[in-house]
Amino acid sequence: MTGPSAAAIRPRERDALLQSLRAGVVPRTGQQHVQVGRVNEVQALLSDIHRINDGGAGSRFIIGDYGSGKTFFLHLIRSIALQQKLVTVHADLSPDRRLQATGGQARSLYAELTRNMSTRAKADGGAMSSVVERFVTQALTESRASGEAVETIIRRDLDQLSELTGGYDFAEVIAKYWQGHDTGNEQLKADAVRWLRGEFTTRTDARAALGVRTIVDDSNFYDQLKLLALFVRLAGFGGLLVCLDEMVNLYKLANSQARNSNYEQILRILNDSTQGTASGLGFVFGGTPDFLLDPRRGLYSYAALQSRLEENSYAVDGLVDYSGPILRLSSLTPEDFYVLLTKLRHVQAGGEKSAYLIPDDGITAYMRHCAQRIGDAYFRTPRNTIKSFLDLLAVLEQNPGRQWEDLLVGVKLDHESNPDLAPLTPAEPAPQRTTPTQTAETPANSGFGAPHGSPLADRDDDELSAFKL
Repeated sequence: MTGPSAAAIRPRERDALLQSLRAGVVPRTGQQHVQVGRVNEVQALLSDIHRINDGGAGSRFIIGDYGSGKTFFLHLIRSIALQQKLVTVHADLSPDRRLQATGGQARSLYAELTRNMSTRAKADGGAMSSVVERFVTQALTESRASGEAVETIIRRDLDQLSELTGGYDFAEVIAKYWQGHDTGNEQLKADAVRWLRGEFTTRTDARAALGVRTIVDDSNFYDQLKLLALFVRLAGFGGLLVCLDEMVNLYKLANSQARNSNYEQILRILNDSTQGTASGLGFVFGGTPDFLLDPRRGLYSYAALQSRLEENSYAVDGLVDYSGPILRLSSLTPEDFYVLLTKLRHVQAGGEKSAYLIPDDGITAYMRHCAQRIGDAYFRTPRNTIKSFLDLLAVLEQNPGRQWEDLLVGVKLDHESNPDLAPLTPAEPAPQRTTPTQTAETPANSGFGAPHGSPLADRDDDELSAFKL
């Protein structure tokens, strides 16, 4: 068992880690200080990153229970991808951000993704301008060496984009950025970046600013990501990794047609990844088991996706397969969790062993207390346990006279529950009727052959799927 490293931790990084974990959210930086276990899962995603760097594609679904660390794992993979010279974009899905829509939700998701675009040199997002600037700088360097005009080099490099949907206008926008760079027109450069980020809402505005006839909208969301992946490779990066979390928001869509439209988009992404029609583009989706397995609302409700996402039938009785599209996050072992708590203690002490507020025996006693309160859930879905442990350390730090033994009995823990699924609990089925005759308890329009225009007839089909006569 290995303990935390002896290196000191900067106060800014320490405070960011502790504040994020105590709030129950994933820290944006410093994940390496608290990462434990899941070596096989990291290796599987690392192989995908290498494939993207070689011009390939990949799609993975990270499936884990609520509170099991999916979001933390996605952030860890993003940081690894940045070190491997990929460009990353990430966003959480929400009612206003989807993969497929007609009311601007897909464009909103694209704008959020590009706003969070990151490179190794600019890991906190907002890297779109840097990527375009790097592409232009490469063209300038080549122009000085060959004597060709910069715009000629740029247009020649961007010719391959014209083979993809929307590629011509994408190339025109990059050319406009160069014109603004060459003439000192900062407004033209800003308009070009706005178009690339999907921030133009009307074609009229885009045509007036840049002379192009299209914009990023709901209909070309995925096509634009494929263009962006090819462009970042032209700019000298390995490829583009797209991280999408909170996929349960698709599962929560009440309208079955809207859900299926989004699942069709996922199917298209999967097909492109497996057939090799996308280049330098990878997707990582984070979701719960219900999002995957539910036969009414989940991905398995869409037959084409179920056939592609079925797990290896031979991976049973302790056998594993990390090469498929579904990657289930294994639970932390008690040993892993012990190491995690020692690392949290190390971070809280700023990397100074002399400043530890609780001994190793105290960590063991804390784990025993958690096991008595909520059983094995304390390390299988560890979010609440981590928050409580950091709260305990905070009280010990600010009250030097108190002993950890006195405070341990006051630690309260509850089972981690997923609030996203609360509205989706099926209603209790109606009692079985043994006679077909109508009674006072059976409405005339019971939903069976309800007349057109009645409230029951106008409901979505999912609302009636739990109904029994």
